[in-house]
Formats: sequence, structure tokens, C-alpha cells
Amino acid sequence: MESSALRDVLEATRAVLFDFDGPICDVFAGKPAPDIARHLAATLATFDRSLEDKAYGTDDPMEILRLAPQAGERALQTIEDELSQAEVSAVRSAGLPVSGAVAALKAARTSGRKVAIVSNNSTACVHEFLLLHELQYLVDAVVGRAPCRPEAMKPAPDSLMHASSDLAVPLRDCTLIGDSVTDIEAARATGGRSIGFANKKGKERSLAAAGADAVVTTMVAVANALVKAS
Repeated sequence: MESSALRDVLEATRAVLFDFDGPICDVFAGKPAPDIARHLAATLATFDRSLEDKAYGTDDPMEILRLAPQAGERALQTIEDELSQAEVSAVRSAGLPVSGAVAALKAARTSGRKVAIVSNNSTACVHEFLLLHELQYLVDAVVGRAPCRPEAMKPAPDSLMHASSDLAVPLRDCTLIGDSVTDIEAARATGGRSIGFANKKGKERSLAAAGADAVVTTMVAVANALVKAS
């Protein structure tokens, strides 16, 4: 059943910003993130052994990227390049878009709203997936992470501000759909709205606590609500 909160959020939305990994694609479904993280940790350790324990202590490739500046510019560029290559490779084996994602993209477009993908993944990774599944025509703008600027990744608001500018829609009229607390925090930092996508057990509570204006458990719910809000 559609919640009144979801309906209210979308009726006030002129541009829908979709996070990529979660709402649109399960990026590491075919190539698990922990395997990529271990590879990046080994690379980072060649630049600075003092970071070895921290690097091997996480299963998240993005956390290795966040560590990389401590090892210097060459290390950061190398980790950025290797992560981007790994992401592009990963989406080729990630399988189909998340259930309901294509319907949500289509509903956003047909309702007259602008559409952007705003991701901590690389722009190349997002474009590869959109091309692979012939979805590029549904997206007005793609804003991936700024190369070698991990500090600008969500929860920082930079990518949302970029998307707002590209779409020519004020941030107050944008709504970000994301599956992580950092997505919700980024949206709140801009004064915009957010919809939490609780794609795993336990996320509903954490996304709501972070300040999501509405929380859904399927992207189908977003698609249906957008149809009604058109």
C-alpha cells in the first residue's frame, strides 16, 4: 500500500535523483565487493604499509578510496583508476536492473520530471550499465564521483548540487532515492527531500532515523507512486 508520505514527497518533486548501487543496480552482485576491497588494500599497502591494517580491515572498496589520500597523490590516482576499472567490470556481470527500477525511471520521465543518477560509483560504471541495458534515454544526467576527490562523495552534498545544476532544478525541488544513511544525510545537507530504499532487513529503521521523508521496501512502490503523482 502506498504511504501518504511517499505520495506527498513525490507530488512536491520536480526532479528525481536516483542513487545507483541499490536503487538501480546491484553493482557487485557478480564480483563481490570484498574481493575488490582486498585487491585495493594490497595495492594501497605498496604505497604505505602503515595503512595496511586499516585497508584490510574493511570489505568496502569505497573505504579504501577514502583511505588513499593518506598515502599521497600517486596512491590516490592508482586506487581511483583500479576501482573505476573494477566497477565497470562488475556491472557487466551484475545482472538485470533492480526490480522496479526501470519502471521507476520510466514513470519519473513520463510524469514530466527530470531524472538524474547521482552515485558514489564512477561515472564510467554508471554509463556502462545504462548502455548495456539500453536505459540511457531515460536519464537526463549522470553524476558519478568526482575522480580523486573521495571527500566529495556522499554524505557530502557535492554530487547532488552538481545534479541540480545540470538539471536546472533547485535543490528544494529535488528528491534523492537512496539505500544508505549517507544518501539521506547528503539530501538533508542540501535542503532537499529523500526517499529511503530499504532493500535489506533492518534498513527501514536506520533510514527513517537518518531523516528520510519516506521509506519504501521496493522500487515498484516508487514507480506506482510516480504514476499516480503525474
